[in-house]
Amino acid sequence: MNSPEDSDIIIITAIERWIAEAVIGLNLCPFAHAPFAAGQIRHVVCRPASPEILIEVFAQELEHLRQTAPEICETTLLIVADAPFAKRFRDFNDLTGVADDLLVELGHEGELQLASFHPQFQFAGTQKNDVSNFTNRAPYPVWHLLREASVTRAVDALPNPDAIYERNIATLRNLEEAHRLSLFGTYAAKNRHG
Repeated sequence: MNSPEDSDIIIITAIERWIAEAVIGLNLCPFAHAPFAAGQIRHVVCRPASPEILIEVFAQELEHLRQTAPEICETTLLIVADAPFAKRFRDFNDLTGVADDLLVELGHEGELQLASFHPQFQFAGTQKNDVSNFTNRAPYPVWHLLREASVTRAVDALPNPDAIYERNIATLRNLEEAHRLSLFGTYAAKNRHG
């Protein structure tokens, strides 16, 4: 997370840069290019005063995605800004579990799914700076709301979708440290707490 005075434009620009240069530029997600190029990604900047408010906004965005045609909005990025409770990855990860449970409780399982990204993202059992963690690092805490049918179509179109994760780690390992830092380091430097 950057400074509290960041405008929505600065935040969305940082997210779009991350998508263009890291997610698409490094081909970390082979399905990201089409909705990005078509302008079908909804960016919602949320400055929630509490976890409960963030969960309410999440529920509203699930409903918005359900009610909107994929040609207009294929996917939603709920970007959390200026929320102290989301700054630490572990706290945000716990809240992601609550959001995932709500998605199921609201009856959206099998229709929508949730992926999370965070400046300090860390897979269980890894060291903080393990290169694998960078596959899920972003400039701000983000909940990515996806349509299950779209994910299934994209995965079915790939010859070996199970190899994506291993290929991503190899890609990140092969980057020169300066390049990796230019894509992710500025975010990590601003988010060293916790």
